[in-house]
Amino acid sequence: MSTSTPRLVVSRCYNHADREASARCVSCGRTFCRECVAEHDGRMICGACLHEETAAPDGERRGWLGRVARAGQFVAAGVVAWLVFYFAGRMLLQVPAEFHEGTVWQGEWWQGER
Repeated sequence: MSTSTPRLVVSRCYNHADREASARCVSCGRTFCRECVAEHDGRMICGACLHEETAAPDGERRGWLGRVARAGQFVAAGVVAWLVFYFAGRMLLQVPAEFHEGTVWQGEWWQGER
């Protein structure tokens, strides 16, 4: 009978040295206790590797390019808001003064339909 034991049994958790390891992360190869691993896509994976895999996609803009993109979006939103209010104001200016004074309902066209 062999006196050697499997390596996982004598291994300790990477995060908790006082705990016995129960699983090995398939991404980084470190051993962890039950609290430090999770099943993701049918694999046991540690929290750090899980965070890396589920983090934002590589296409996300970071650094100065991301700040420039956000500033451009802010400026574009300001322009759109200005256009909306500009054209709303232009439409309100087209309303006849009689409507604002309340005399539009006293006109001949209104009297004739009664």
